[in-house]
Amino acid sequence: MNLKKYYDAAFEEDFNGGDPDQAVAVIDSHVHFWKYDKKTYDWIDKSMKTLQQDYLPEHLSLVAKRNNVDGVVAVQATQTEMETHFLVELAKTHPIIKGVVGWIDLQADNIRERLQYFSQYPIIKGYRHVVQGEPIDFLARPNFRRGVAALQAYNYKYDILIFHHQLQPAIDFVRAFPDQPFVIDHCAKPDIRHKNIDEWKRQIKEIAGFPNVCCKLSGLFTEANWKEWSAADFYPYLDVVFEAFGPNRLLFGSDWPVMLLSGIYIQWKSLLEKYMENFSAEDREKVFGLNAIQFYNL
Repeated sequence: MNLKKYYDAAFEEDFNGGDPDQAVAVIDSHVHFWKYDKKTYDWIDKSMKTLQQDYLPEHLSLVAKRNNVDGVVAVQATQTEMETHFLVELAKTHPIIKGVVGWIDLQADNIRERLQYFSQYPIIKGYRHVVQGEPIDFLARPNFRRGVAALQAYNYKYDILIFHHQLQPAIDFVRAFPDQPFVIDHCAKPDIRHKNIDEWKRQIKEIAGFPNVCCKLSGLFTEANWKEWSAADFYPYLDVVFEAFGPNRLLFGSDWPVMLLSGIYIQWKSLLEKYMENFSAEDREKVFGLNAIQFYNL
């Protein structure tokens, strides 16, 4: 049997799927918003021209409605406290934003003071640092770990943003914080483009062994060949994370608008719905909403 043809046919059959009568809120656990300027968002290079414009809640609202998405978690996309304030302000006027994952300088000497300051905004549910752009030893640095240790007093979560080759340092990192809730963004960005899976699979299973670690089903479109992927490309990687974390610790996320480099919203959501079609309704509700609500205290 041609597995690729089977998965592709199954995906096409369900392309316009989605149940409008879903009883439990659907939460997209990973979106970004920005008012684009070249200097602030310098990571958006010439290969990403489609991202070189404003992406705000009003641009997502129709897409969310069409895909039966009830709420989103807005995640930082540049490393400034100003952006954290920007996301907080957006949430005040756009009720679709149910939570914010901001940025704060976790290495700062006055980290406790800054956390205390931002604790006045209950919409902030956690923080993230762009570790994927840091040296391999970053997660082991004492100043950074001191900052992460300070999160728990405020019940803040921490999003781990790494590439697959940074999984071993991430394993050592989470081992040091058994009581801190973590979520791995984008399944640790496996190398789908080149179909490398073995080492990532081994390390994903290891990091999933820590019960305080969850994982977002997000960002995989851009780890495949942009706009040239097939649904079957993702299934082996989904198999790994579903086996490793189970439906209780996986969170649906889109990585909108970054995902637009490689596909559109309904493609990713429909692909996951098709993948989970033989799961129980309870498990689907967990992955598409309940887990995010519980993890981020939405």
